[in-house]
Amino acid sequence: MKDIIVFGAGGHAKAVIDTIEKAGLYRIVGLLDGYKAAGTNVFAYDVLGSEAWLKTQGKSIHKGIIAVGDNWLRANIAASILSVRSDFTFVSAVHPSSSIARGATIGAGTVVMSGAVINSDTSIGEHCVLYPHTSVDHDSSVGSFVTFAPNAVTGGNVKIGDYAVVSIGAKIIHGRSIGEHTVIGAGSTVLTDIPSYSIAYGSPARTVRSRVAGEKYL
Repeated sequence: MKDIIVFGAGGHAKAVIDTIEKAGLYRIVGLLDGYKAAGTNVFAYDVLGSEAWLKTQGKSIHKGIIAVGDNWLRANIAASILSVRSDFTFVSAVHPSSSIARGATIGAGTVVMSGAVINSDTSIGEHCVLYPHTSVDHDSSVGSFVTFAPNAVTGGNVKIGDYAVVSIGAKIIHGRSIGEHTVIGAGSTVLTDIPSYSIAYGSPARTVRSRVAGEKYL
């Protein structure tokens, strides 16, 4: 197994660690988190320091994954890591109980958790998170730094822009588009296209206000 580092040591990181362990492809050598003291222990893995550790002590580690739930923060961490180590590459983590259909593709840094379904000829971008029991149906296109919360589902031929969030239990019917940086509220049913930089919720979902890039949603 190849050695990797995990960036993040919070609750979301625990779910990512479990996915990595279940997949059995990589050995976690430690965690990096600038908000936790070095030596803090999470699931028997030590926090080694912040991203700066990669430059000063972690030169032998060339792969890893970002285990941070917020899309925008995940993107900033990815950029910070590459500014310190341009040779660093990100791995994906796919839980063995998930279902990845023929023709589906998954970008680097993406996490697919237990029971998630990615159907035929669907593309998932980089650094996305598919929480347990999410489903993205056939011929859909998902950008990078996108989050599907538990039980979020789409029909076929759906397009979702970068940094979008599909919250817990939300449903998107076939052929609809969700713009970049848009948040779909929990339990919503999306029947029409939703523009970029929006917050939309309800059944049917309607845009209730605009949002800016990086605005907190967790």
